[in-house]
Amino acid sequence: MAHIIERVEEGLTRARDYVFLSAVASVIVALDQWTKYLVRTRLEVGEIWAPVPALAPYVRIVHWNNTGAAFGLLPSASLVFTIVAIIVSVAIIFYFPRVPGSQPILRLALAMQLGGAVGNLIDRLWQGTVTDFISIGTFPVFNVADSCISIGVALLVAAMWVEERRLRAGAEGEAPEEPGAV
Repeated sequence: MAHIIERVEEGLTRARDYVFLSAVASVIVALDQWTKYLVRTRLEVGEIWAPVPALAPYVRIVHWNNTGAAFGLLPSASLVFTIVAIIVSVAIIFYFPRVPGSQPILRLALAMQLGGAVGNLIDRLWQGTVTDFISIGTFPVFNVADSCISIGVALLVAAMWVEERRLRAGAEGEAPEEPGAV
């Protein structure tokens, strides 16, 4: 009987993990697709809209189609990035339940990366290119999905760095930092 209860608890924990992952990723995908829809239906490709004209040289919305990676890198590799997005998404879905609940920043990072990857994957599969529209200064044009992927990677690196320091401090006999704290 104890074995059955243990299996049920494990199943509930896994379900809770996937609810969190799905919720965060779904919000990101919805926001990403909604903003891209607004840009595609209101601006012609290449058209610029500056909500605050005085800031136009620095911050503007521009409708841009991107066949490459985030920020316009490798513009002729759409098929490669489609395959990579699928592989990364599957890997995150598989790996996510193995991340301890004591590492919420790492979990958030993975959920953000999944949402961003799926958001751009939808564009690649639906229209063959990714719609980018956020233009800041001379930085390459990007979108919500790209932002979430980048922030997710930064959080992932930070969470792993903190966890490594915590483990190293514990191995050296020091008081370990709080797990998952960044």
